[in-house]
Amino acid sequence: MTAIAVQAQRLLAPRVPHRSFFETFIRTLIILCATLAVVLASVSICDGHWLLAEDRLFGLWQFCTISNQTGPHCLRDLSQAQVPGLAVGMVLARSLGSLAVVAAIFGLELLMVSQLCEDVYSRRKWAAGSILLLLSFILSFGGLLSFVTLLRKQVTLTSFTLMFWCEFTASFLFFLNAISGLHINSITHSWAYSRKL
Repeated sequence: MTAIAVQAQRLLAPRVPHRSFFETFIRTLIILCATLAVVLASVSICDGHWLLAEDRLFGLWQFCTISNQTGPHCLRDLSQAQVPGLAVGMVLARSLGSLAVVAAIFGLELLMVSQLCEDVYSRRKWAAGSILLLLSFILSFGGLLSFVTLLRKQVTLTSFTLMFWCEFTASFLFFLNAISGLHINSITHSWAYSRKL
């Protein structure tokens, strides 16, 4: 009698759909790319030197003047850069960039948990992680846009530093991984539903 009850309970328990190799590979690739984006964004925000215009280096955290005799002279008081609204604007730019990294870390954690602990809520965790990555894209792109808007008079295509391009790449990867994550979730759900029918 007990054995029959256990078997009935197993049959009634919600089944986790078996994932194909291709789906697992794509999801793993999205997680790896999201990890790379988090690393690039973190390094870029921590360094913060994004624009080199002639002998001036503009950053999220400080402003530097560069001379051959004395080397770089950096100041944390961004108002001394003589750019209107730079001190206040950089607070917004670095806040958006930092929040983007935090949101991406939580999103990445949800993506990883959904793959490591497969249950009936795995698909929801994956979708929530992808939405957080999309939020990271919006925040990081907002930070980039505010930085470029503040320094539009000093900006040329060659004046952006490697750290700026790291943040730009991270922002692009956040968007790409978020859209890919939501898309793979929707099409695999459709496959699972059609198999049931």
